[in-house]
Amino acid sequence: MSEGRARVISTEPLAASEAVWTKLVKKTYKDPNGVTRTWESAERTTRPKNSDIDGVGIVAILEKETGPEIVLQKQYRPPLDKIVIELPAGLIDEGETAEQAAVRELKEETGYVAEPLETSPVMFNDPGFCNTNLRMVHVTVDMSLPANQDLKPELEENEFIEVFHVKLADLWSACIKLEAEGYAIDARIANLAEGIEIAKKFKL
Repeated sequence: MSEGRARVISTEPLAASEAVWTKLVKKTYKDPNGVTRTWESAERTTRPKNSDIDGVGIVAILEKETGPEIVLQKQYRPPLDKIVIELPAGLIDEGETAEQAAVRELKEETGYVAEPLETSPVMFNDPGFCNTNLRMVHVTVDMSLPANQDLKPELEENEFIEVFHVKLADLWSACIKLEAEGYAIDARIANLAEGIEIAKKFKL
C-alpha cells in the first residue's frame, strides 16, 4: 500500500460539541507530596458501560512449513499522516467479551477465521496522555479451513487495510526495514518484536 491520495489537507481545533469519539478533560489531583496539580488528558467516549476495555489487539500466528508468521496490516492514519504497520485491532461492542471482539475484528479486517487462545491483562496505550486501554488476544488460525484459504474481509466503507505476513523470527528486522521505507510502526508490534529479540538474546 502506498499513501496514494490519502493525506491530511487541514488541521484545526476540535470543538467539544463536534467530538464523536473522544473528549479532552482536565483532572485536578494531589501528588505524592500533597500538592494540588492539574493534568490534561483525553478519554474515549465509546467504551461500553459493561466493559473494562475500549478494544482489543489481535496476535494471529499462521503456522507454515517455513516457520510461524504473524498477521500484520498497513493502514493510513490521519493523526500521523502516514501509513502505519499495525496488528489487527478494533473497538469492543456492547455485550462482547474481549475474545468475541477479537474473533469478529480479525474476520472483518483480514478474512481469517480464528479461535481465541489466551488473553492478556488490561494494557494502557499511553497513560500519560489518555485512558485508552485494551486486551491483547492471541488467537489460533486453522489454515486447513476453507474460509482461511479463500479470505473474504468485511471492511467498512471508510476502512482501507492491506493485510500481509512477516516471519515471527524476523519481526524486529522487518520493523526496521519498514520504518526506513517511510512507514510508522505501531508500538504494540515494536514491543512484541523487541520482546522476541530479548528472548533470543537471553535464551528464554
